[in-house]
Amino acid sequence: MIKSTAYKGLLLTIMIALLAATNVRAEEKPGASEAPELAPSAMSAILMDADSGTIIFEKNSHAKLPPASITKVMTMLLIVEALDAGTIKLTDMVQASEYAASMGGSQIFLEPGEEMTVEEMLKGIALASGNDASVAMAEKLAGTEEAFVKRMNERAAELGLKNTHFVNCNGLPAENHYSSAHDIAVMSKELLKHEEITRYTGLYQDHLRKSSDKPFWLVNTNKLVRFYSGADGLKTGYTNEAKFCLTATAKRDNLRVVAVVMGEPNTKTRNNEVSQMLDYAFAQYTNHPIFKTGDTMGQMKVNKGEQAELPILAKHQYSVLLKKGTPVADIRHELRLDGPLQAPVEVGQPIGKLIVFQKDKILGEFEVTAPQSVDRAGWWTMLKRVTGELFD
Repeated sequence: MIKSTAYKGLLLTIMIALLAATNVRAEEKPGASEAPELAPSAMSAILMDADSGTIIFEKNSHAKLPPASITKVMTMLLIVEALDAGTIKLTDMVQASEYAASMGGSQIFLEPGEEMTVEEMLKGIALASGNDASVAMAEKLAGTEEAFVKRMNERAAELGLKNTHFVNCNGLPAENHYSSAHDIAVMSKELLKHEEITRYTGLYQDHLRKSSDKPFWLVNTNKLVRFYSGADGLKTGYTNEAKFCLTATAKRDNLRVVAVVMGEPNTKTRNNEVSQMLDYAFAQYTNHPIFKTGDTMGQMKVNKGEQAELPILAKHQYSVLLKKGTPVADIRHELRLDGPLQAPVEVGQPIGKLIVFQKDKILGEFEVTAPQSVDRAGWWTMLKRVTGELFD
């Protein structure tokens, strides 16, 4: 009996020590020591600053779970990246294949052979979570859904996502199709760099086939865009397996945050808990901008390029997350470029880092990429440049 009591006491001591260690780790995260219990009903959750990627709160955020239609965040990301690259245009026509039209679940009821513009398909994905529209766009961009899904997984790897694997482009239940709240937040952060996406995800309602004899009324599956101040995205999800999921974003003043919940029991609880997460972020934190979208960050020489110098422009906002009331006098930044560049330069090519400090403490590091492509200069351009330098 004495041994048994001692054994139980030892177990209790170990459990207390483990809990204490867990609490120490939690307090190392920004705001975690003061955060209330957020998203208590969710299987997994995370709250992140959309600009810096700073995590404000997380709960079981790396667990591999079925993401349902939140899968379409990656689908939309590849679409807007193709638009930025000029591979497609919003006015391009997309024809629905018989396979795309056969998708079940949420859909915009495409008929085989029916055509819509890329913009209409994007609306159908963003508002109505159209499984058929997702497949039609996948086929438009990659030829087949399988080839598009391969690109989705490649893009996930490029973003450093460790707990994500896609089998389809729409989130319909499939074996080995999973993601995590953390990975979804990173995908969402990347999607939000393309600020035009909220023109679609932030709509509450719109129409497709408006001038036809069978107009289709779109109503956003994310009700927060109507009822939560500042909310303008991003994507809901539901299957029997995944339960109720949501990656939501809202912006107030300079601060944009992303809140992700997975495995919620119903839509009411899901929306309430996400609203509480957003409320907490806006009450406690603010964003200190370093560069705003379009600001000139610097210049970089390009050896043997059609242009000798490349202006470095902020493609999106660069900022750091601060607790409200934090003094900003000691915050500084350094732009460390890997130059000079050697032509040709590709748009989006990594060219350096922006590092933000508070005194000597690093608050954030951001990859800086080439804002445009620079082709290699021809011999005539090089001759004129050399001649000009000789007589300068």
